[in-house]
Amino acid sequence: MTIWGHLRAEDVPAWAELTNLLATVDQTEEFYEPEDLAEELTEHGFSPELDSWAVWEEGSLVGYGQLRLRLDHDGRALAHLGGGIHPDHRGRGLGRELLGRMETRAVELAGQRHPGSRQLWRVSGGLEGASVRALLAHRGYEVVRYWNEMKRPLNGEPVAVPEVDAVLVSPTDEHREATRLAHNEAFRDHWGSGPQSAEAWADTWTARSNRMSVSTLALDEQGRVLAYVLVGQWVPEEAYVNLVGTVPDARGRGLAHAALLRTISRAEGFDYVALDVDSASPTGATRLYEKAGFELAKVTASYQREARSS
Repeated sequence: MTIWGHLRAEDVPAWAELTNLLATVDQTEEFYEPEDLAEELTEHGFSPELDSWAVWEEGSLVGYGQLRLRLDHDGRALAHLGGGIHPDHRGRGLGRELLGRMETRAVELAGQRHPGSRQLWRVSGGLEGASVRALLAHRGYEVVRYWNEMKRPLNGEPVAVPEVDAVLVSPTDEHREATRLAHNEAFRDHWGSGPQSAEAWADTWTARSNRMSVSTLALDEQGRVLAYVLVGQWVPEEAYVNLVGTVPDARGRGLAHAALLRTISRAEGFDYVALDVDSASPTGATRLYEKAGFELAKVTASYQREARSS
């Protein structure tokens, strides 16, 4: 018997077990500790009882879903639909049912928060050959973007950080708002991005996975954030770069490159540094990372479609 519910705090251990199984089976390497998933249930603007789904069979969690909604820089209501089905329970229509429930809720939520706005649904299609891609294509989704995961091994050799016309520091709490403003400015011309509210940024800034001692900000004399590299950790061997950006009027000065190299130089105890980059980034980010020693590890895809009205 299949039981549909929503994710609760007491479900976090089972949720983490399923998520990490999917990371292995689907080769996404998106592993999470239970504490990290528990934080997701308390994110600003996210209501677990309405915006999450848990699929149970005989006491085991066999599927889950999460809906996050925000406005992009073009004023569109963008719904991110995430989740997965246990590999032993695929092919039975659970994924189709889960996606349908998320789509229905996305329309309702967008209508409440952003009435009259154009609505889009976006889903990760994983790696080439992922089973979810056939489902997405059948439901009218199309590939809209490819993402390059890049990695840089750390072999213990010293990393030279070039001098730049800025001060390179590790972030502290006093930099939170300045970094948010810089991020909103830097990502205004990036596909699929949207402005971060102070509340949403607080969730990002205070996450337990953050490694501020490894992260880097480039500041001008007045303390304005010109460029930033923010790092997190989910598995022991990997320092993952969550965000990299440079405000438009400071581009071309090598600030992000220097900040990235400083971050790499401070990543002691890790085997490698990893990140994902839009393959069609307007700022040529892939070249920036190759210059810093990163190499392509895998390619994933984002699928998207216009929302149905009902």
